[in-house]
Amino acid sequence: MSTDKLKIKLSIADRVYPLTIRPEQEEGLRKAAKRISDTIKKLEQSYAVRDKQDVLAMSALQFAAEIEQSQLSSKSEINQVEMKLETLDEMIKKQLN
Repeated sequence: MSTDKLKIKLSIADRVYPLTIRPEQEEGLRKAAKRISDTIKKLEQSYAVRDKQDVLAMSALQFAAEIEQSQLSSKSEINQVEMKLETLDEMIKKQLN
């Protein structure tokens, strides 16, 4: 892992943000900035919203909701897997006895 820092500029909502980052962060940050910009454009077109603060708040809500839904889905999947493992464990114990 490199200790060198990289200086980049990201444009979000018509503003430029200079950042000093680790090189391995660059791709993720650029993709995130592009995704935010794309979401802003879609929201502006869909809802005729021109106030950047409103669009940014709506974008933040959308991203946060996606994260929360993903976490809820992951917890549900984990619970399902745990139940299946418990069932398999019981079946194996019965066969061994």
